[in-house]
Amino acid sequence: MVQETGIGMRIVVDTRTLPWREKPGLSFSEKVLEEPEEEGVRRSRRRTSILRLAPSGALLPTDVAAGAEIYVLEGILKDGDVRFPEGSYVKTPMTHAVSLSSDSGCLIFLKTGHLEKDDQEEAIVSTREGPWFPGLVDGLSVMPLSRSGTRNTALVRWAPGTHFQSHRHYGGEEILVIEGVFEDEYGRYGSGTWIRSPHLSQHRPFSREGCLIFVKTGHLPAQENP
Repeated sequence: MVQETGIGMRIVVDTRTLPWREKPGLSFSEKVLEEPEEEGVRRSRRRTSILRLAPSGALLPTDVAAGAEIYVLEGILKDGDVRFPEGSYVKTPMTHAVSLSSDSGCLIFLKTGHLEKDDQEEAIVSTREGPWFPGLVDGLSVMPLSRSGTRNTALVRWAPGTHFQSHRHYGGEEILVIEGVFEDEYGRYGSGTWIRSPHLSQHRPFSREGCLIFVKTGHLPAQENP
């Protein structure tokens, strides 16, 4: 779904209703959320998707060669012998080799090709254990996951009845609703909804029921207004 926000267009996808793309010969399937193309030719390796790894499934090294941010939605993801259970955030720069797999299968939110070339920071956060910090308004809690230049990634928890002031996003904003219902003046977005708002978009978010969202800001090109 495309929404007009006053400045550019925002994309809203209910990932629960998207069909799975099976990968012949591979041990995973995916729901593609973002894969920019122009005249049939991919402009970049930037890609956003939900991946489902089968038991004993694995990703190819080329799948994350452009750098990646991963949030484990269900199950346990592995990099070699290191285990990332549900709720883990993993950031791997372009220069870091990984071997991602899952013994019993897992579901992950995967972003590749978004990281700046000079962002060489590796990050691993167990969000089930990490600290929460007070947000800018009562009822809002933030867990920072990564920061580089104008680009920020975080989890944000909204207590029921929390309202935030109207604000604008320099470099755009991307949200994946993990739990509950996130809202703004444009609509209601339940668990599994992915929202991509362009550079300088503006809204007044709130949550009557409470929610947990994965948020990335400052990473979308100013000239790219879908």
